[in-house]
Amino acid sequence: MKLLSRLLPMLGVAALLLPAQDLKLGIIGTDTSHVSAFPAIFHDASRADHVPGARIVAAFKGGSPDLPSSADRVDKFAEELKTKHNVRIVDRIADLCPLVDALLLESVDGRTHLAQFREAVRCGKPVFIDKPLAASWKDAQEIARIAGEAKVPWFSTSSLRYQQWVIDLTGKAERGAITWGPGPTEKTHELDLGWYAIHPIEVLFTIMGPGCEKVSRVSSSSGEVITGFWKDGRIGSVRTLIPYGDYGAAVFGAKSTLQSPQKTGSSYGPMLTAMLRFFRDKQPPVPNDVTMEIFAFMEAANHSRAKNGALVNLPSWK
Repeated sequence: MKLLSRLLPMLGVAALLLPAQDLKLGIIGTDTSHVSAFPAIFHDASRADHVPGARIVAAFKGGSPDLPSSADRVDKFAEELKTKHNVRIVDRIADLCPLVDALLLESVDGRTHLAQFREAVRCGKPVFIDKPLAASWKDAQEIARIAGEAKVPWFSTSSLRYQQWVIDLTGKAERGAITWGPGPTEKTHELDLGWYAIHPIEVLFTIMGPGCEKVSRVSSSSGEVITGFWKDGRIGSVRTLIPYGDYGAAVFGAKSTLQSPQKTGSSYGPMLTAMLRFFRDKQPPVPNDVTMEIFAFMEAANHSRAKNGALVNLPSWK
């Protein structure tokens, strides 16, 4: 007994030193390149961007026949998951529940997210929702409501939020900021900015923080300018580049202006690291209120465009 009493504390310390068991993750929607990139980063320890601590073990294909970017890729990526990463393909979202610790809602079509999220919350496990959170403001609100009622932790983000060039500019926009990036839109999505412009919009909110009250949106054949007015007097703008262009940002400080490097680059690794931390501690790294403000920003931008660029207040989501 004396020996056991001496060993127990030692065993406790040793247990703390052991690596945590890998999380088992399930994918909903195999119609985006992310479902090819993410398991490669999680599974391949030889990669420079390897993120340890999780494995993709199961996936539900989903897919949208009326959206070419979904229909043309869903089977291809499902087969890659199955043959290259030994991922089990299941017939229903409900079949994922007993197999996984957390879920990645990856469907490229934001219109499907609400219905798929309704099924996902029945698992009672944390959910990452890839961009766009939803195809409409109404659906975004409903996702937040359902999650609240079910007490299921969730978060959504662009991977750009975690890039070093964005981090270096964050908190330095004492007078405001401007961000830019590709701006192709998808006509099936009411919140068309959520299709691709969500990335520079996320960068703007990362740098500026929440607090936007009013928005204007003007367009031309080369791109759009969406300008937000923050309650503290700062101004933040997003310039979309149509059809495509580089990402970047500039911030206006109290005494100087800072700009992102010419080649910004990107990596999924930092976002996936934040994702795994969320799956373990259930604390959204991007607060849900911030995500909802971003979608309110895009909803107000839609109304502004319909009013020829007039200033529009952000709708309430609480």
